[in-house]
Amino acid sequence: MISRIPRLLFENVLVPVADVLTKSVNNFAGHKSDHSYNSNATRAAIISEEEIEFYLNFKSAVLFLCLALCIAGFSVLMYFLYVLVFVPYNRVRRLGSIGYQNHEEGHLSKKDIANLVRRRRKVGDDLPPVFPNGWFRLVDSQQLEPGQVKQVTALGEHFAVFRSKSGKASILDAYCPHMGGNLAVGGIVKNDCLECPFHGWRFDGDGKCVAIPYSEKIPTFAKTKSWPCREVNKAIFVWFHCDGKEPEWEIPDISEISTAKFTYKGRVEHHANTHIQDVPENGSDLAHLSHLHVPNAMSGANLSTQYSSWWNFAEHIFRAQCIGSTDEEPHISLFYLTHYLHVFKRFKLLSLNLNVYQIGPGIVHLHFNSPFGKGVFVQTLTPVEPLHLVLTHNLHASWSIPVWLGRIFLYLEAIQVDRDVMIWNNKTFEPRPKLLKEDSLIAKYRRWYSQFYTENSPRLSLKSEDGNGW
Repeated sequence: MISRIPRLLFENVLVPVADVLTKSVNNFAGHKSDHSYNSNATRAAIISEEEIEFYLNFKSAVLFLCLALCIAGFSVLMYFLYVLVFVPYNRVRRLGSIGYQNHEEGHLSKKDIANLVRRRRKVGDDLPPVFPNGWFRLVDSQQLEPGQVKQVTALGEHFAVFRSKSGKASILDAYCPHMGGNLAVGGIVKNDCLECPFHGWRFDGDGKCVAIPYSEKIPTFAKTKSWPCREVNKAIFVWFHCDGKEPEWEIPDISEISTAKFTYKGRVEHHANTHIQDVPENGSDLAHLSHLHVPNAMSGANLSTQYSSWWNFAEHIFRAQCIGSTDEEPHISLFYLTHYLHVFKRFKLLSLNLNVYQIGPGIVHLHFNSPFGKGVFVQTLTPVEPLHLVLTHNLHASWSIPVWLGRIFLYLEAIQVDRDVMIWNNKTFEPRPKLLKEDSLIAKYRRWYSQFYTENSPRLSLKSEDGNGW
């Protein structure tokens, strides 16, 4: 039996469309025939059975085409709804795709504009070290399957990040100590080891060579550097210390993520051209929250136009309270943040309360409570190069915040970060800023952040910034 809706669709849409198209063909054929025959009766009399069969086949073909178009349109709609409802959000903005303006005559590509700004911008005097000591994210857990290896460049190093067949993640130097082959480019994961594609030397997760295919004896010097690695909160982190010291503190585990009370809703990723200290310093810069981030997110991220948008009948209002760190955990700084949408300067909507934990130089946990439920943004910051940073926000939330709502949360967060990126990409670092008493928290924060630098922490070499761009 044909259900009621498909039958109505067939009778009221597909059949009339096919009839119209068929009549058009018949009229065209009749118009041509009138030049040769004097009457419709004569023309009808000589229509052959082949012509009748042709018209019937044509009508069937039109019906089939209409049906196929309807099915295709329905399938596209279902796919769109599936992505919206079930697929986690993934928004990536590479270096140069946002945050720059063309001040030159004529048209320039985004890449050319970004390179011009990077070369001409005043970097700043007396910059702090560019690679602080701490834990830094290299890849998200879902980006590394069992038996897979990835090359990651960060912190002035080249890493081979691999996951064994048993599921354990490890981080080795990317270059084989034998002849310099890249373990991550063509390397093969075999059980719990990574095999070099050049000569087949095989290394375990601790960097020890366990097999050489053409030698019975493995010398003691056959080993490569293994980096301290932690997989926590659905991401893989490496410990970096300029003096080679072992980890001095651990990354807090978010129990709601490890117990699956919170589920993954998506991520946004930004690449920025600035000093690493500029990004977390935003949290202590309360004045910028009351200016840069007040315009409605729907007004966009163009700093030249966002303040004049008609969307600003609803404004974002932020309030922050700094708590600071404790003697037991000096590497963690806490502050409270509240947000609401101020509509027509009368109504307060979408209230959001956040406990924000800055953990070391490159990790922030933003636990929030909203009218829709609870969740956490896991923010990570990793320097790829001295002034090239990768900033990620991964959202994990309760069941009451479905994927489609998580997409909205992440999009609104992404627009606000877009605005920061436009500032970061074009600013200079001020080692001795002219601060007001209302800015005292910035000075306090800089003193706290300085604990992640030591005497040998790498500093920027201006020579490296005078290259040909990227």
